[in-house]
Amino acid sequence: MQLLLDVWREACRHIEIGEFVARIGPRLKERIPFRLLFVRRVELDRGRIETVASTADARGSQPQARTECSPQELDEVLRWCKTGVPLAGGPGPRPALLRLLAPPDLDGPVLAGPLASGDELGILLFAGERGAAFAPASLGEARELLEPFAVALENDHRFHELARLREAALADNEALLSRLGRQDISESIVGAESGLKSVLERVDKVAATDAPVLILGETGSGKEVIARALHTRSPRRTGPIVRVNCGAIPSELVDSELFGHEKGSFTGAIATHRGWFERADGGTLFLDEIGELPPAAQVRLLRILQDGTFERVGGGQTRTVDVRLVAATHRDLEDMVAEGTFRQDLWYRISVFPIHLPPLRERPGDIPHLAAHFAASAGKRLGGAPLAVAPPDLSLLLAYPWPGNVRELAAVIERAAILGDGKRLEVAAALGRPLAATPRSTPAALLAEPAPAPTSLESAMRRHIEEALTSTRGQIEGDQGAARLLGINPHTLRARMRKLGIDWQRYRANA
Repeated sequence: MQLLLDVWREACRHIEIGEFVARIGPRLKERIPFRLLFVRRVELDRGRIETVASTADARGSQPQARTECSPQELDEVLRWCKTGVPLAGGPGPRPALLRLLAPPDLDGPVLAGPLASGDELGILLFAGERGAAFAPASLGEARELLEPFAVALENDHRFHELARLREAALADNEALLSRLGRQDISESIVGAESGLKSVLERVDKVAATDAPVLILGETGSGKEVIARALHTRSPRRTGPIVRVNCGAIPSELVDSELFGHEKGSFTGAIATHRGWFERADGGTLFLDEIGELPPAAQVRLLRILQDGTFERVGGGQTRTVDVRLVAATHRDLEDMVAEGTFRQDLWYRISVFPIHLPPLRERPGDIPHLAAHFAASAGKRLGGAPLAVAPPDLSLLLAYPWPGNVRELAAVIERAAILGDGKRLEVAAALGRPLAATPRSTPAALLAEPAPAPTSLESAMRRHIEEALTSTRGQIEGDQGAARLLGINPHTLRARMRKLGIDWQRYRANA
């Protein structure tokens, strides 16, 4: 029993079969007298039996490692493996099956036991001294060793399969980085020392905690970049980061995608499915456009944020995950709470630490750096060499309001590079402006006339609402009310008026 325990202990301690055999081989001679010990793998798909581990031969020779087999011979080996019965052959001529199981140039007596675990088939083979024979008791000793050796063989196969998959993934990763012109996977943030400096300072403050973070910003302003920066600067950086676009999931599939489902839980559920929370276990889950979640999903999301537990669709087992939630939206969740389309308790839960991401028009100092970054990348992809942004083109980019933010800037630079055949940037044409309107011969004149500073968004919103209240004489609801005129819900209008400090009664009193 002690020897068997030692065999199991070494099998669990050493994943590679060669190291396991080297460690436990000398101990086994206490029970089974042998000259050589082999572990051989039956490879049905390749039509062969191959030695994957063996003890050293003191005489300095090793038998042939591979035995080619016909389909009929493999069928015979397969039937024997399923029996689980060891076989022994004396010093004389071997039976036909033992000739298949042992290396062809191995002489002397042999003792073979079948190894079967999972999808792995193998052979535990003992070779004795020439002229000797294995005692009947050795068959019983070998039978006790089959299970730990079978597990060790399966672990070795899984270990090397994972190593091959890892090498393939690293090769793919290097190829992708080469195409992107980058040295590593870490994502540099353009504007980290200028327009986004205050944003990244807040990221650094909250990164070390597990507090939920809500990133607020317009579409295309770079919310996912900030979410990934938060993940890479957190203790969870070695775990997964999973991004989910809540607005792209059909409402009837939201629960299944977020929390998973059991096989047969609904029509089309042909297999068990792990949801996004399970896939992000130990890491970060980034819920982009969280304002698009339907009310039913909001209730289940609130539960998992409160106690970290959930149930798969169609399942009764309560599951627990360790996930850091980062949410993002371009919508005004406070207005949605006032309208009743977003749960107030969920709003309180996800907005523990909000991060406001300014739009590109409010950080014009980042435009030259972003344009240079996108131009260099576009040039490498299209023409093989990085492109540069000329001063007249930069003037046009600075004067443009960028309603689509960084995403639109990247698209414009890409379009400008395509229009320039990958050799130059045609920024004016990419912006949809006639070339004559941007003479390249007078860049100084363009640079000397900066665009006027835009009115703040709050000021423009306040003026627009006040004009509507003046037109409707302070009436908010109804067919003739300001809400109908502005095309928004009356509750939303009242919430915005409170936020902007607008007194609607003043307009009614002046009527």
